[in-house]
Amino acid sequence: MPKLFFYTIALLFACHSPSLVADDHIGVGAKPVKGAEVILDGSRKMLDEKWTYWKGPRFGSELPIKWKVVDDPVDSGTVVMSNDPAAAGGKFGAADIVTKKEYRDFRLHVEFCIAKKRGNSGVYLQNRYEIQVLDGDKTTHGMAAVINEKAAPYEIYNGTGKWNSYDIQFRAARFKDGKRTEKAMVTLYFNGKKVHENVSITRVWGGKNSGLDGDNDKQGNGIQDTPGGLKLQDEGHDVRYRNIWIKETDFAEANTDF
Repeated sequence: MPKLFFYTIALLFACHSPSLVADDHIGVGAKPVKGAEVILDGSRKMLDEKWTYWKGPRFGSELPIKWKVVDDPVDSGTVVMSNDPAAAGGKFGAADIVTKKEYRDFRLHVEFCIAKKRGNSGVYLQNRYEIQVLDGDKTTHGMAAVINEKAAPYEIYNGTGKWNSYDIQFRAARFKDGKRTEKAMVTLYFNGKKVHENVSITRVWGGKNSGLDGDNDKQGNGIQDTPGGLKLQDEGHDVRYRNIWIKETDFAEANTDF
């Protein structure tokens, strides 16, 4: 067949597929961008120095953090594993961990490995807005979803027992005279492929046991003009985390695209 035919097919595929970026700072194993702070390197020392428990209404554990430091199931080194006994049975909010430092706008990299089918966790931006970590779910409540707002193509997921990555640029909600004038916004690369671009986040989901402002007006719309930590959710499952780094920034304009 003519070369033009194959070129046209390739172009059409590219236009309708999540965009892939060749970048040392995006994807599994990504190196921190200049000015970023590593906040989880798989060591006990960093876990205790930079993280604590989120003491929400359902909090049921106690310091020191009961998440375990274990061998990396794929590569060398150690990683941090969820599955605190207090969260047994999927009791989210009982043993979630959150950074001691709070953030507004930022660039974030997170790597996670789900050990078994249906493994469940979550990455919470500002301890409010969840990017879902859930094996086996393709919906707006599933893997790489901006929770209940927008789902990601599930086929990009590397599967259980393998490392996956989120690269995120996040812009906090804006306020004037105490009222929200602009919603929070996020762009997300999943395993090196762009799956969300400038998605506005309508509300906080999950109620008071999920994160900050989750129950301010019973519908998650009572978002406050305050920073929040990065939170990792424990739902009583074996989910491993490593290579988490973050860079504070300031998105003056409502654009979080890379």
